[in-house]
Amino acid sequence: MKVKKYTASSMPEAMKLVRGELGSDAVILNSRVVQTGGFMGFFKKNSIEVIAAIDPDTEVNPKPASMDKPNKFKPSVNDGELKKDTQTVRMNPITETPRKADKDLLKEISQLKELLKGTGKSEGVSLPEPVSRQIQYLRDQEVDHEIIDELAAVLLEKWYLGGAKASDEEINEWIGTAVGHRLSPLSFEGVSFKKKFVNVIGPTGVGKTTTLAKVAAECVLKHQKKVAFITTDTYRIAAIEQLKTYAKILDVPIEVCYNLDDFKAATDKFAEYDLVFIDTAGRNFRNQKYVNDLKNVIDFGKDMETYLVLALTAKQKDMEEIRKQFSLIHIDQFIFTKLDETAVYGSMLNMAIKFSTGIAYLTNGQDVPDDLIEANPEMIAKTILGASTYE
Repeated sequence: MKVKKYTASSMPEAMKLVRGELGSDAVILNSRVVQTGGFMGFFKKNSIEVIAAIDPDTEVNPKPASMDKPNKFKPSVNDGELKKDTQTVRMNPITETPRKADKDLLKEISQLKELLKGTGKSEGVSLPEPVSRQIQYLRDQEVDHEIIDELAAVLLEKWYLGGAKASDEEINEWIGTAVGHRLSPLSFEGVSFKKKFVNVIGPTGVGKTTTLAKVAAECVLKHQKKVAFITTDTYRIAAIEQLKTYAKILDVPIEVCYNLDDFKAATDKFAEYDLVFIDTAGRNFRNQKYVNDLKNVIDFGKDMETYLVLALTAKQKDMEEIRKQFSLIHIDQFIFTKLDETAVYGSMLNMAIKFSTGIAYLTNGQDVPDDLIEANPEMIAKTILGASTYE
């Protein structure tokens, strides 16, 4: 695909330039009014900027010669060229390979991608209507604009490489594949059983204690692991009693820790257990002091996996701020809660890509252990794109 930008004083003049160089089969990808000329910021005039493209297999010929006039084009038998005066138009003989090799076509499509980026976050380009609908859906899901630009470039490439008759479902599949590919380098394994301590941290109100109980229950019931609890949440009213209730239901021991000495004693006591789950206090972690307080109670140098729990009902900016506050603590994976309390899921993709951190679990209710979903790139993509992945 040959893509080019034209600037003219009017749309008819711009179309004349397009047809003169690309022919009557050229497609207008975008047009807008721009200001040109002027002196020291004054006396600028409006012009029309047009981005046009032509399929490489479309002949770009001058206006057909009249039947009563001789054709000035004379074929050259030796090299398959047509010549008019000093102008040469290269044509492939039938025996040669296609007019455009795939690599050349991809190179030209990359020009379209660059034009897409230059128009401002994929909003200035007149995308094909089916593609545009899917891109708008991603915006409604609050997917970051840079990720949308990446996905839009992928869609355009597929569209202009033979997918121009694709249905909405097929385009949706293109996006799902692209999202899955983007997430595939990240870890989505959940509890790996490679480390003994499983630490769950996060802000107040995200459901850390319930989530910890769900994961622990799965390890006990599904994997037959010997599990114990440690809680450092001595701030919240009834927090200890809540975890004690879960411990009683699962028939696992629990220890309460107020400082590092308590934590060391508890870990020694549970030396023979397969997994020790650690529940932390729900505090305002936008305050760095509370993050530092964690280090006064928990030894993060232990053989430990740490999960940051975030609620999907939270604002993206707040999630990012919380993650940055925990920058001194190694976060293995995210856990996103309250999947059932929102219809907007783009923040999952944004956070995973922005912080290069995988997603272990999603939760979609209060039931222990039922409302727990093991995450993977495919189900994350399906959730964002509207396919039901849970009941």
